[in-house]
Amino acid sequence: MSIRIIARLIARPDAIDALRAECLAMLEPTRKEAGCVRYELLANIANPAEFTFVEEWADQAAIDAHMATPHLKGLVANTQALLAEPLDVRLYTLA
Repeated sequence: MSIRIIARLIARPDAIDALRAECLAMLEPTRKEAGCVRYELLANIANPAEFTFVEEWADQAAIDAHMATPHLKGLVANTQALLAEPLDVRLYTLA
């Protein structure tokens, strides 16, 4: 059974464009990863500072490999100073 991830990032008001750019840069390389079923970036209509990744991975091994990629490590490192709140990452399976 696949694993779904919801990862929510909220930018500081002065860092919205910078966070958006960092998040958008994740799409292409992540979608090419083995085990990536779906990887989308959503922008909250009501709050332009909020971005949410909606992900689906084939299994935990695919997630573990994703966590070790340079582009994900770069995103985490590059966005720490841009965030108004800590990164919120939750894993799910279908009920």
